[in-house]
Formats: sequence, C-alpha cells, structure tokens
Amino acid sequence: MTCPARRLRAAVAAPILFVCLFRLEAGEAAEPPRCRPPLDPWAQVELYLGRGLGGDAVVSEEAFQDFLAEEVTPRFPDGLSVVDVAGQFRDSEGTIVREPTKLLILLVPDAAGVARKVATIIEAYKERFDQQSVLHAEQPVCVAFS
Repeated sequence: MTCPARRLRAAVAAPILFVCLFRLEAGEAAEPPRCRPPLDPWAQVELYLGRGLGGDAVVSEEAFQDFLAEEVTPRFPDGLSVVDVAGQFRDSEGTIVREPTKLLILLVPDAAGVARKVATIIEAYKERFDQQSVLHAEQPVCVAFS
C-alpha cells in the first residue's frame, strides 16, 4: 500500500497519514472500530475545500454559505461541522501554494451508504468554484451523543 502523505508537504499531511494507517487494500472489508460503551462505531468523512480562485481571489464566505445551504445541508440535514484551515500544497510545477480552505467534517454511521452524496458534493464544489480537486479523507471513529 502506498500512502500519499509521504509525498505531501502540506498542512493536511498529518491527517492524511492518520487516514493511511486505516486505509485498506482494494477488496478488503472494513472492520468497524471496537468502541467502549456508550460509544458506537461510525466514520468521519472529511472534505478539504480549497477557496483559492487564482491570484488573490477566493471563494467568499457568502458564496461558501450558499453552497452549504444548497448542496451539503440537504444531503446531511442531521448535522455537520465546518472549520477554517490554512491549506498548503505543492502544485504540478513544484510551487508551494497556500490558500484558505474549509474543512467539512461529516460523522456518519455508514460511509459506504453516503458515498454517492459525498461524491455529488465534491463534483458540485469543483464545478461551482472551478476547482481541480477536493481532498477527501475517511477514518473510523467512535462516537456517542451524550
């Protein structure tokens, strides 16, 4: 198994490395984590949504909130979290690019069951804001609503 975290020199490298520790080879079934009561096994889905539009232009807070209201909330009405992060990556020409990023965090009981919704959100974001890619990470977690 290869892990892309070894190739990244970015603010997101540590979370990717953590995800790689749980990544399975194609075809293997995922074992849910063993969770101590009252915690239950779920999945944490993370989407790193870059806001750079080229030059100094960025996706505005208002445009991002509209995207959440129109694309994300209807698919995940039970809840989500959004965190502002400082993104950094190396582009295809070897240049370090820094951009404001929104980290969308979804906690779900079944990642496979929401995969189509997540893919739709990724494609909608790329199309609406002319983005080349969205970083998508998943990892097993234990949760309880106490």
